[in-house]
Amino acid sequence: MSRKATASVLLGLAAAVAAAGNARADAQAGAQLAKRWCSGCHVVAAGQGTAVPQGPPSFLAVARSGVTAGQLRAFLSHPHGAMPDLALTRVEIDNLVNYIESLRQ
Repeated sequence: MSRKATASVLLGLAAAVAAAGNARADAQAGAQLAKRWCSGCHVVAAGQGTAVPQGPPSFLAVARSGVTAGQLRAFLSHPHGAMPDLALTRVEIDNLVNYIESLRQ
């Protein structure tokens, strides 16, 4: 098999694994995580008060901003700016991303 073909197969497998991992992500667990860790600075659910001035005010705003799941994962893997270093696991990140994506509907 040529290097290009091998690279294509590996890329396809990586994409499939990533998609499968996201399919198992739990939006409800992501919502609980958001309420526990994120609600101090962001509005994460309907009926919650206001957010702090820095960063996106609400997860709904993030969901509607057009940011992709991959961009969210990258950001949550390496938070910067005024965000605390939460050291989230991959599962927690996937759950949080799934919850934010569920708000788009």
